[in-house]
Amino acid sequence: MKFISKILIFIALTTPLSAFAVFEECRNFFPNQQVPTSPEVGRDLCFDSFAVLYSSRDKKPIYTIEKLNRLNFAGSHPRRTNQFYEEARLPIKERALLSDYRGSGYDRGHNVPAGDMSDERGMAQSFSLANMMPQARQNNQGIWAKNVEEPTRQYLKRTSGDLYIYTGSTGNIGNIGKSQVTIPAHLYKLIYDPSRKTAWAYWVENTNEANMSPPISYLELMEKTGIDFHLPVEDKTSSVHPTDKPIVNSPPLIGGWYPVFFDEYSPGKANEIIARIKEGKVTSVQIQYDQNQGLATRLAQYIESETDMRISITKNSPPASATVTYERNRVTAMVHTK
Repeated sequence: MKFISKILIFIALTTPLSAFAVFEECRNFFPNQQVPTSPEVGRDLCFDSFAVLYSSRDKKPIYTIEKLNRLNFAGSHPRRTNQFYEEARLPIKERALLSDYRGSGYDRGHNVPAGDMSDERGMAQSFSLANMMPQARQNNQGIWAKNVEEPTRQYLKRTSGDLYIYTGSTGNIGNIGKSQVTIPAHLYKLIYDPSRKTAWAYWVENTNEANMSPPISYLELMEKTGIDFHLPVEDKTSSVHPTDKPIVNSPPLIGGWYPVFFDEYSPGKANEIIARIKEGKVTSVQIQYDQNQGLATRLAQYIESETDMRISITKNSPPASATVTYERNRVTAMVHTK
């Protein structure tokens, strides 16, 4: 009995507190395919043009990663959609909901900016709530857009190689919504230029009154966040190792996906989904609606009648806003691909 007790005590004392992110389907987004080590447990979410380590506790990203070069901005860009949606790959209890932001006074702040997307599918994916954090409204539309995101793009356009851009937030100054989405105290954006082996970070308070300060060092950001980004920066001389903590594997969420939006019944769009199902390229389809249950049911029944796949239907509600009232009647088919 004493032996068993000692084993249990040993397990309790050595239970890991942090997590290895896996990102098996999108490790190419990371420098040298080295995924950061974070003290927070997160779920891996791979998108076409970026990746997210998502906090199921805080209902927002721990960090996001983009791999960009100036060619991403050489051509025309897709129209901004503003079509926010709940992340269907996450269990309901772990999702941020559209309704969480209603009346909260906080913007759905992009971690990976919609303005960085170079095609329509990337643009659509950037509006997943898994890519959002509660951000002070004037901060989001002012200092963050003008003094963080835009200077990052301008630097990118002057470089000849790839840049790796991490975005995230830390701290807790409250919660919003039924899902208790954490309101972060600070936001950051880390830029790594492998051609120069340099990295720097913007660090901004999450308030409407935030003032812009000079970028902080890579080492200082690691100290503030506890995340080791594993970047081969030449001036990394500090002895600080913020992630010298036990590690545990976290189950990744992998597999491609894309949303298909229906403002009205469209056999053409539905038939495209059906064709991909019949080709064996789709693992599941989830249909989300707010007020237009009739359209959602009609689409589900049609797809089921033409395939062997069972379609799930879920209800969500977008935040009340004069600019997004059209979302009330929109139906979104979340198509999960192999």
